[in-house]
Amino acid sequence: MLSEVETELLSVMMVVIMAGMGASLTFKDFAIALRRPQGMLVGLVCQYGIMPLLAFLLAETLGLSPGLSIGLILMGCMPGGTTSNMFTYFSRGVLPLSILMTLCSTLAAVVMVPATLELYSSDIGGHWHIPLTNAVQVVALLLVPTLLGMGLRKLNANAGALVELVGAVGGACVIVFLIASWVPRNWHLLLDTGADVYAASVGLGMLGFLLGYLLARALNQDRNTSRTIALETGIQNSPLAALIALLSFPGPEQQEVLLIPILYSLFIVLGATLATLWFRRLAEREEIARDNARFEMMADLA
Repeated sequence: MLSEVETELLSVMMVVIMAGMGASLTFKDFAIALRRPQGMLVGLVCQYGIMPLLAFLLAETLGLSPGLSIGLILMGCMPGGTTSNMFTYFSRGVLPLSILMTLCSTLAAVVMVPATLELYSSDIGGHWHIPLTNAVQVVALLLVPTLLGMGLRKLNANAGALVELVGAVGGACVIVFLIASWVPRNWHLLLDTGADVYAASVGLGMLGFLLGYLLARALNQDRNTSRTIALETGIQNSPLAALIALLSFPGPEQQEVLLIPILYSLFIVLGATLATLWFRRLAEREEIARDNARFEMMADLA
């Protein structure tokens, strides 16, 4: 399903993205975040509580085959992707929270991805798990570039900013390239894919936005923080899911497992764009309302 060149690009992209994310952080950010960890904790609950369960329920409701179900559950078990940070920025959300949520969910993925996949795939036919050696490879791929990016930022702020920019822009360019090269080569597969698979691929992200927002509000997070958590919940790290599928599911079953992560990648950008436009509009309205309230208070005092 993915060519050798595309697979290599996927691995390189993960390194670049994680280094860029690391370069956007300082060790001081963690200290600040730990003083008010509620937002990150809510995000982790959404990431590894809501999303895997949602993926499992969608797979059961839509009656997907075992391979497709595993692909969907794997997608639901993923940590947040750095794409969520970009959309949070454009939606005028809480960017530091988004970045730290991405990093924390990525660190937690070392344990949570194999555990949640094992939990939710236990009722699905076949022997589905992530081998320990593959888990170690993924850990190295996630942690080493992130720590290098953070170290570079500490040594030289300008170099760190450049790596951050390269990570964001380079990652986006590679995603566009992969989509542009994959779709023409697999158009027949897209035509033959059933509506249930498309519903699962689109529904995971869109329902993730909704449920992430609702849970955050139910746990007393403000509206802007809740919108940030919603984006972080719905936007999963699909390149990582594809990479894990390539490493862990060889043979004919690999194509079936890969299909939903690839389709998710195609549709989440559109869904996230619509959500971002709506969230930005809400944020602007709230900012105007706060400014008006401030002016009225100053007028009353005068």
